[in-house]
Amino acid sequence: MEGKLTEDEIWDLIGFIKVSQTRYNTLRALETDFLMPTEISRRTGIRTTQVSNALHDLKERNLVECKNEHVRKGRIYQITEDGLTILKKLK
Repeated sequence: MEGKLTEDEIWDLIGFIKVSQTRYNTLRALETDFLMPTEISRRTGIRTTQVSNALHDLKERNLVECKNEHVRKGRIYQITEDGLTILKKLK
């Protein structure tokens, strides 16, 4: 789904983000930086397990990507173009 989102896809993703403050805050934390889940947790005040769950949900919808999926610890996440598009609409 990454690339040019349709209007319907955009609104579906906006709804998906708005129903979860954790997803929204996790996405916002990645807006300008690539981070590990523990760093997102520290910046947002959200427990690491909740951040990890949010990252999993966001990754499934191509809003974030893991840059080093092969490692068990120290995974780095970055927002995608689709994620930036959704954040821009939410502001």
